[in-house]
Amino acid sequence: MKRLSPRTLPVVPLALSLALAFTVAGLQPAAAQESSSWSIGERDVPPPAGASEQLQAALAAVPAPSVAASRQQTPQSDGQWLVMQKATANANLDQIASGFGVSIEKAEVEGVTVYRVAPEKVHPRHTDHLFLHVHGGGYVLNGGDASVTEAAMVASRAGIVALSVDYRMPPEHPFPAAVEDVVSVYKHLLESRSAKSIAIGGTSAGGGLSLAAVHRFIALGLDVPGAIYAGTPWADLTKTSDSLFTNEGLDRILVTYDGFLGAAARLYADGHDMKDPLISPVYGDFEGFPPTYLITGTRDMFLSDTARTHRKLRAAGVVADLHVYEGVAHADYLILVGSPESEDVFAEVSAFFKKHLE
Repeated sequence: MKRLSPRTLPVVPLALSLALAFTVAGLQPAAAQESSSWSIGERDVPPPAGASEQLQAALAAVPAPSVAASRQQTPQSDGQWLVMQKATANANLDQIASGFGVSIEKAEVEGVTVYRVAPEKVHPRHTDHLFLHVHGGGYVLNGGDASVTEAAMVASRAGIVALSVDYRMPPEHPFPAAVEDVVSVYKHLLESRSAKSIAIGGTSAGGGLSLAAVHRFIALGLDVPGAIYAGTPWADLTKTSDSLFTNEGLDRILVTYDGFLGAAARLYADGHDMKDPLISPVYGDFEGFPPTYLITGTRDMFLSDTARTHRKLRAAGVVADLHVYEGVAHADYLILVGSPESEDVFAEVSAFFKKHLE
């Protein structure tokens, strides 16, 4: 089978995609700028010299995000949310499969749509292991066929079979539907395999939802998975974390809380207390959590969410590895596929799974 270079694959990231970020912020990518530095308020911010050449070039090639435009261009009705939801659900499964060297099968488990993703060669260490993938997208986007992309990346790189959960989303299915779907699939898996053979995780809302689901597993008395992959997790849906303020306008993907993010949080919570640990898992008790791998970057608006989660895990005596990448904005490792930062992230995820799954 001919394999495409990941650099040529049109990846729809499981956080907010670059295309969405540019659309919401009212921007278009530019081939070149008069200056490679961004003007943010009174600051001139150059590309991060300590980052890879690929990341520096990507930042230099686009204008600074517009916080003002991003605040104004947010869906105002359920109909508009559904249009955006549909637009981010499209992906070419054949192209994803050939590009990453995996097979993809769509199925249903306990009434929940899932995608089974198998690499061409399963690593001997992962013969009996499974990665339960939970997609991102602000809890409201990147479902459908697009939900499988990150699962394909991890399955290919780690040599592990993945099962990606296409959970229900608002406005039609707000909280707690997503948590319930992940729990249903997980309970089904426990009927035929041990919990310690399963890793759960994803990026952004996928990371946050994975953490929330583990809170629920513990509350239900279920055995917890062997490992968690929490990629820049949206662990606090309130406007609390420090980096929501310090990295506003610097994170080219999320841009600002006072636009899509805040609106998505309210849509998902549907009137429930946003500090409920099943919505914002950072407020929960992390006693009994499995080993957790956390990723963020210095330009990530969820840097603080990730750091706060790491401290909560450590305080509870949980093994927790925190990886912070220079110059990386929210989920850049899913967008700049093939960059040194992206390659390193998935090598680390692979090593973490091999170390902690039983």
